[in-house]
Amino acid sequence: MTSALRALLSVTMLAGFYVVAVLQLAAITGVTIWLAVVVNAFVAVKILGPALAVLYASVGAAMWRALRSRPQPPHGVPVAPQQAPALWSLVERLAGEVGTRMPDEIRLVPEVNAAVMEQSRLLGLIGGRRYMYVGLPLLQTMTVAQLASVLAHELGHYSGRHTRLGGVAYRGRLAIGGTISRLGPYNVAGWVFKAYARLYLLVDNAVSRRQEYEADRASVRVAGREVAADALRGLPALDAAWGFFFARYVEPGWENGYVPDDLFAGFAHLVEARRAELAELRAREPEDTGSRWDTHPPVGARIATIMSLPDVPVTPDRRPAGVLIDLAGAGRAVQSAMLDIGDRTVLPWPEYVNAMMTAIVQKEADAIFRRVARILPGHSGPLTLAHVFDIVSGGPQPLRLIGEQLFPEATRREAAALFAGPLETLIRLAALRSGTAFWRLSWTGPAEFVDRNGAPADYEEIAKLAVSSPQGTAEAARRLESMGIVLKSAAQIATTATADGSDVLAGLANIKIDDVEHDVIVLTKGLVLIPDPGKADKGKKRLHQILGSTTPEALAAQYRFLPYEDITDTEVTREVPTRATITLHDGRTLAVQERWNSEFATKNSRDVFLKVLGELRS
Repeated sequence: MTSALRALLSVTMLAGFYVVAVLQLAAITGVTIWLAVVVNAFVAVKILGPALAVLYASVGAAMWRALRSRPQPPHGVPVAPQQAPALWSLVERLAGEVGTRMPDEIRLVPEVNAAVMEQSRLLGLIGGRRYMYVGLPLLQTMTVAQLASVLAHELGHYSGRHTRLGGVAYRGRLAIGGTISRLGPYNVAGWVFKAYARLYLLVDNAVSRRQEYEADRASVRVAGREVAADALRGLPALDAAWGFFFARYVEPGWENGYVPDDLFAGFAHLVEARRAELAELRAREPEDTGSRWDTHPPVGARIATIMSLPDVPVTPDRRPAGVLIDLAGAGRAVQSAMLDIGDRTVLPWPEYVNAMMTAIVQKEADAIFRRVARILPGHSGPLTLAHVFDIVSGGPQPLRLIGEQLFPEATRREAAALFAGPLETLIRLAALRSGTAFWRLSWTGPAEFVDRNGAPADYEEIAKLAVSSPQGTAEAARRLESMGIVLKSAAQIATTATADGSDVLAGLANIKIDDVEHDVIVLTKGLVLIPDPGKADKGKKRLHQILGSTTPEALAAQYRFLPYEDITDTEVTREVPTRATITLHDGRTLAVQERWNSEFATKNSRDVFLKVLGELRS
């Protein structure tokens, strides 16, 4: 299929959207006129006038937005030819072999991906400025041959003129999506547009999948079948490693106010240290079976197609792709340009991991301190480990009270013994704050907790000794002191629980809390209660606006936040509509009542809320 035919297909599908709109407008207008003649003009306008007005406004607004919109400006960090001559030379050679014009810019992005974009004109029939995006992780982990295969695939989109249709497809999706969102779920016209939108996406995605197969042919012509298949096979494993790297090494530090000084160097270290695991991931057969709604074919199907093509004898360049560019400088440039670190502290990797893990231990300790404080109604100010040792030394009774706060389902004797675990966390914090232990970076596993000499630091036996008897508490304190661990150095920082690191689980609008109308946001760490939220019939829209415009942490800071750790019991007397009572540790209760006009952010929001209440039941 030629570029002109593809452009014609996209334009035809987009035009069909407006034909559907015109036909609906004509139908409703005709029925309105018929009712006006047969029944009464006032009745006709009363019944169908709102539908006409909404349809005209929705289609008009969506059309205007689509025609005036422009694709997002280029992102990433541009790399000039003089900055990376080897990379530009490779791309120039590949463009010649594929038979297409060079990109005007090469940009580095922090993604396990490569892509191309073209600012075309006249509905994609006239080419424009070209951009190639190269993911820095690809340069860090691939060979030159594998990278050449990936880039040849992207250049194949240029030679096939696939990129010229981006503007048409973008405007089509924008117009249809905008109209559907404005019409709402209960408008009959919206049902017709949804059906057409499904057809539009089916056709557009089918064309996209075919283009991926065509671009793979360019990859084989340049790199050969084996290298092309190997590069494609490695991308899912590399993407999984990138996700693991962020989840394990980056996000916890980011949430606690720290950033590594060279993020991408860390990823390179991780990949090097876990080569065996990555090789195992690469060897697995892709499980994705694909869907007709996907824009890309399944990886397994693409690899099978690649291996069925005529091979091209090519001697693969097995040098690391990093030789094409200054990796260290490029990594720091991308991090500086694309990460807004705010007021976070930037540290070298070893210090960063220690600071990140210490912050995590501090939060765990704060939660323990808050529970201990519940048995000290007269105490004021933050607690320290020294306070806890004083309480534990008082004998079985105070120890049982502490254990019951942390392990409500255990027996009294079990709760006292189980407190050795949380106490070990507090001792770890004291060791960290006293400088006698630290967290050591590891790329092959979790960070290691070690003493000054690098040996594993283990305080389990001391914690068990401390809860064994008043004499054991005194002996445990003496041993810690002999190690240089100061009990008072482990001090409480957060006296109230926060929503830091929370995710949104559900949203419920128009829920009565103690007879006052609220919106309720269910987080992984607590409930956000928003009083007097607004009009009842705008509940779902309001929830989506709230959740789409801010973070869980900001919501908890702005409105009343009810941490789960402050809830001692719940009772659900009716599930639909929900009736429940929440009991707090200070004895107060909250009456929860779902109303007939309550709305939900997602279909399962009520079920999620009920599940959370059930898990909090004592």
